[in-house]
Amino acid sequence: MSTVIMAQNTPVEWDRQLVEKYDVRGPRYTSYPTAAQFVGFSARDYQRCLKDVAKRTGEPLSVYVHIPFCQDICYYCACNKIVTRKTGLADEYLGYLEKEMQRVHDIIGDSQRPVKQLHLGGGSPTFLDAGQLTRLIYLLSGYFQLSEDEDREYSIEVDPRTVSHHTLALLKGLGFNRLSIGVQDFSPQVQKAVNRINSFDDVGRLMQAARDYGYESINLDLIYGLPEQTTESLADTLEKVIELAPERIAFYNYAHMPDRFPTQRAIDRLTLPDAGQKLDMLNLIGRRLIEAGYVYIGMDHFVKPGDALAIAQQQGKLQRNFQGYSTSPAKDLVGLGVSSISSGPDFLAQNSKELERYYAMLDEQRLPVEKGLRVSDDDERHRYVIMQLISNLRLDITEWERRFDDDFAVYFADQLARLARMENDGLLIISRQIIEITPKGRAMLRNICMIFDEYSNNHTQSFSKVL
Repeated sequence: MSTVIMAQNTPVEWDRQLVEKYDVRGPRYTSYPTAAQFVGFSARDYQRCLKDVAKRTGEPLSVYVHIPFCQDICYYCACNKIVTRKTGLADEYLGYLEKEMQRVHDIIGDSQRPVKQLHLGGGSPTFLDAGQLTRLIYLLSGYFQLSEDEDREYSIEVDPRTVSHHTLALLKGLGFNRLSIGVQDFSPQVQKAVNRINSFDDVGRLMQAARDYGYESINLDLIYGLPEQTTESLADTLEKVIELAPERIAFYNYAHMPDRFPTQRAIDRLTLPDAGQKLDMLNLIGRRLIEAGYVYIGMDHFVKPGDALAIAQQQGKLQRNFQGYSTSPAKDLVGLGVSSISSGPDFLAQNSKELERYYAMLDEQRLPVEKGLRVSDDDERHRYVIMQLISNLRLDITEWERRFDDDFAVYFADQLARLARMENDGLLIISRQIIEITPKGRAMLRNICMIFDEYSNNHTQSFSKVL
């Protein structure tokens, strides 16, 4: 059985037999190499990388800030988080964020790099109260050149249980123009099973307030495959989502990995939908959202046709980083806070995942980086292919050869031989000039990218299943 839906005026198919054939574990490719390949990476290593960042004077910059605190535990969550009701802990954390900003600023200086993309994630950034949010933006503006351009992307992840209309007004005044609201599901039974209660009416009122305040884009985060979830309950959630009409929708596959994420042990695995039911859910999600006018850009993301992400993909300019799909042209991403990841053309660096260790390293006047790597020339060649396919659904082989001054067919001879089997399954079309993902192949996008992943046979258990 297969289901056909439309995306970018092209049908997308979730074929049951192919899904079963390709249902393996694999990365989501917010970076290449992925975090699973990170090794010991010292503060001195990162300092050398930041000196290169400083040399790219005037180029745009991305900044990510990780806020690890949450008021309540959500059983499905796989984020780096600290569950507490002690809001004062955030004051101490902001103090250490300033120390980290100072250390970074000491290296990159006033390089006149406008921050075109700013994202606050977590945990829950809206754990911070009004004063703390204001303090954070004040600190950022003191150490970075925050952009006031209309095309900036300043987004924040919002927990609808901890946000009021007054908070939205404040955030807009602080410069944020995009919201990502964590909903997950509207079914009361599902919400109870994952310990996250947020009503449809509350989310609706929040979204209306955001529109009244002039936010450019609202994203809803949802999950399929949750405990107690059925195709019938999911259909009801979908109708509610369509009624709310967010500009963007991210519909993720729940990965039950209790050995890695202890909070998931609170979920009874017998209440989880099986593989066949999850495929039915995936088909339902695709069909209903496309029927409602959304564009499927790949990797669980649906957007309205006029959205910047859809336009960027049509133009072959869509990009992907640790914040997901993006239109940001920034080469460098500075990550701030515990567990955050920084990246540049030739490096990846991750801060300590342990809060006390993060604090201790900053107290020692060191950058709090513990893992990372230098991106090799070989990595760069593979990364370009993977990012083009996962973002724009096609690879211009001629451009790759111009960029790297090499023969693509010779360099990737083994990969092309393996891709031929996927081409026989109808997942992609290969010519001398182009590799293009077919409608059927969009459902297996991660599998296709894994062909070009030199590390794909390592640490596969660290990743969720592809579907």
